[in-house]
Amino acid sequence: MSRWWLVVVFTATIALVAGCGVDLAGGGSSSSTQPQMNFQPRDKLRDGGSLTTAIVEVSPQWNTFHADGTAYTLALWRWYNPSLAFFAPDGTYSFNRDYLTDVRTELINGNTQVTYTINPKAVYNDGTPIDWRAFENTWRINRGTDANYVISASDGYDRIASVTPGRDARQAIVRFNGVWAWPNGLFNILVHPKVDTPDLFNKAYLQAPHNEWGAGPYVVKSYDRNAGVVVFERNPKWWGQPGKLDRRVFRQMEDQAAINAFSNGEIDAIGVGSKDNRARVLTMSNVDIRTSATPQQSLLVVNLDTPVLRDIRVREALLRGIDRATLARIRFTGLNYSEPLPGSLSLYAFQPGYEDNVSASITYDQAKARALLDQAGWTPGDDGIRRRGGAALEVSLPILGDSPAITNIVRALQAMLAQIGVKVDIVVRPSSDFSKVIINKEFDLFMMGFASSDPYGMAYFCQVWCKGSQLNKAGAGSRELDAEIARVATIADPAEQIKAGNIVERKAFAQYSDLPLFNGPQMVAVKHGLANYGAGLFYIGPVENIGWEK
Repeated sequence: MSRWWLVVVFTATIALVAGCGVDLAGGGSSSSTQPQMNFQPRDKLRDGGSLTTAIVEVSPQWNTFHADGTAYTLALWRWYNPSLAFFAPDGTYSFNRDYLTDVRTELINGNTQVTYTINPKAVYNDGTPIDWRAFENTWRINRGTDANYVISASDGYDRIASVTPGRDARQAIVRFNGVWAWPNGLFNILVHPKVDTPDLFNKAYLQAPHNEWGAGPYVVKSYDRNAGVVVFERNPKWWGQPGKLDRRVFRQMEDQAAINAFSNGEIDAIGVGSKDNRARVLTMSNVDIRTSATPQQSLLVVNLDTPVLRDIRVREALLRGIDRATLARIRFTGLNYSEPLPGSLSLYAFQPGYEDNVSASITYDQAKARALLDQAGWTPGDDGIRRRGGAALEVSLPILGDSPAITNIVRALQAMLAQIGVKVDIVVRPSSDFSKVIINKEFDLFMMGFASSDPYGMAYFCQVWCKGSQLNKAGAGSRELDAEIARVATIADPAEQIKAGNIVERKAFAQYSDLPLFNGPQMVAVKHGLANYGAGLFYIGPVENIGWEK
């Protein structure tokens, strides 16, 4: 993969644990960093059955490498495309032997070199061999040298000097320029060699899954664009062990519809990271609640394209006016859970090298916030809302879906900012508008999330903070900051790179563009007997082993 972060809806309940352990629930009853997945060997699972879960949206863009792809895109992608890498819950890498027979990383003449030996059985559904050309095409598109390819990120791929065949076409040799500290974060998924023009890359996957360019234990049986329903079935061309499930179904649903469907037995698993939904499932029989820490961030993004928010004093005032501790208490009410306020968008508190890089520049201080707004020329009116030149200091904040938990958080934030003289207009939109809101930047302030696709957070520092990055939704950044980020990326030792990255991240937060709010644990309610699924930290495993116990 080329990215750690994937954009997700700011949500409290609907989980996304598509066999890869990425849950977007954001709530739980324990701060445990141990996975709860009900790990079972294949011989303990029955053949057949179906698994149906809710999904926030079926993204219009099915190409997970594209900048418009989200965590939901990746969740669907993994069910019918090659997944070359597995990760244990603690983030330990291993390769998928259905696709690779060996991965060898070496340092040759001061340059990192990775040799991938490809399983001779590996073939795309259209008959194209999975060989070095897939690796070469993935690198060529994602290295960032052709702006016509609208990619999510080039991190790591832009450090590669060449991708060439090895002893034969079934071996790919990847040579880097210098040392790259995070090689296991690359080529975990691939772009089909036939997707070889910007037009195909950018447009072919719009509302179209393209089974023929996929490979793996499942294929898309049907995709109902209007209903937001995707159904997978076993792939007759798969050379590995067959999927245990007959059917895997994703249904786009709002929060309340999803919890009702779970209560009625219409779906089999759901995130229950809110007080009301957790209490509701606790009364149900034959239901397990699986909880662990989560590799996910919830944050507030400030849109620097909004004229009044271009003034750094106004942005600083906004962020200093927000009491994150109170928002976290609201978020975790009824969950018997607490956590330190998050201090990084690069690492989690449970990862080595984590530091609090937020508090150096952003602390809750409404007196300071009011003084900053005074300096910027915004004076309070009779209604308490500040004005300058006759215009009110007013910003919009869209929320997606109908989660009461999220509504409570946003109302609290609205009240906090009113105390410093800022009017926040809350706009309620359906969850299915997520990609539209993000892509078109239809917000002044926006609560959203980032979910991780692997544990190498510092490798993808540029995604969030580099100027012009597709995941820099605030639009912050500078040439000077970009240069510092690039310098950090050249540090060969992972631990030293993390130390240097922490220093630079403190400068990035001083732009007052992004504010981490909370992480929370994964908390997933599942029907009893569902195996190899749930709250898995960094876990990514074989989707063919998800199923029901005998």
